[in-house]
Amino acid sequence: MKTKIQKQEEVTKGEGLFKKSEAVLFVDFSKVRTADLRNLRTELKKAGNPLFVMKKRLLAIVLKKNGLTWETKDMKTQVGAVFASSLEAAAQSVYKFFKALEKEKKIDGAKILGGFDVKKGIFMPAPDVSAIGSLPPREVLLAQLAMMIAAPVKTLLYILDQKAKQSK
Repeated sequence: MKTKIQKQEEVTKGEGLFKKSEAVLFVDFSKVRTADLRNLRTELKKAGNPLFVMKKRLLAIVLKKNGLTWETKDMKTQVGAVFASSLEAAAQSVYKFFKALEKEKKIDGAKILGGFDVKKGIFMPAPDVSAIGSLPPREVLLAQLAMMIAAPVKTLLYILDQKAKQSK
């Protein structure tokens, strides 16, 4: 059992992480092996998105001090908070991690519980966070967009080229 001072230190640490964050993602880490959880922590830490595990009540206090409300009483699971410097990168890392565990049949079901977009101050439900996580990286999306824009022009040039060959 933690002392009051230890709990206050946890809340202070959580507030410090929150102030540096663009978003906070909530994950369920129950039934996830310790070794797998350590791998997730390492991967997130490399990207500057620490996973911080604290009591749900203390997490609610951190969020409340920053003007956000989130009901943790209804949750019957263990919750970890990923304090993300980039929403997209953190969501993608967490999504890929849990999908890999699902594929290996180590867990069943989604483990992303939701998140807060700190900049906008809104709660994002789990499906929205998963949708963001399932998107390809930004560079791939830009390349796909460029291909979609260039495709009609390329088709028109091909047709004009074929018409020019036919008229010769």
